[in-house]
Amino acid sequence: MKSDVHKNEFNLQVRVYYEDTDAGGVVYHSNYLNFMERARTEWLRHIGFEQHTLIEQDEILFAVRHINIDFHKPARFNELLNVKTHIADQRKASLVFEQIISNQAEEIICKARIKIACLNCKTMKPEPIPETIISELN
Repeated sequence: MKSDVHKNEFNLQVRVYYEDTDAGGVVYHSNYLNFMERARTEWLRHIGFEQHTLIEQDEILFAVRHINIDFHKPARFNELLNVKTHIADQRKASLVFEQIISNQAEEIICKARIKIACLNCKTMKPEPIPETIISELN
């Protein structure tokens, strides 16, 4: 797993393992969401925040609220994929990420727009994103 950051964009390389594929030898559709989740987690870690610390100290967590995904072509076993992540929209208690998975030939495998809500971990109700995170985004 390799990552790279340029301004508001985060890139994470992910290798396709046999366990990621279906009977047809291509990446099973739900595994693309796992790759995107890893990229968002690594992005958050890169800007200085661990999810377990946010839960324990800030009593917040981030949860997927909505996903819109388009599949363009299949990825296959042992391919090295790039998961490009950037914030498309920022609200008081949510972030919208645009994520693009591409192969080494820079062909788009799939694209997604994912809305992430900031929630109080006890009440599971929306809560403003902490100022410490907002300041890192701006």
